[in-house]
Amino acid sequence: MKVQILTTPNCSGCAKVEKMLDEMKIKYDLIDVTKNPKILEKYPILSAPGIVINGKLEFTGVPSREDLKKKLNI
Repeated sequence: MKVQILTTPNCSGCAKVEKMLDEMKIKYDLIDVTKNPKILEKYPILSAPGIVINGKLEFTGVPSREDLKKKLNI
């Protein structure tokens, strides 16, 4: 499973998602959309974080822990 967090500098919601994934022992990649704006062509998020699971944008913003677990099948 490949998980990516689309983030921006000083994003408090992004930190919350990172903490949830760390607690679930899920590996993820951080992609700063301000340094990699091309990613927004593929995943057009209007606010961070964007959570991409296996190439599909699943969440924009901070999901509940339960919703995140469901999408991760854990």
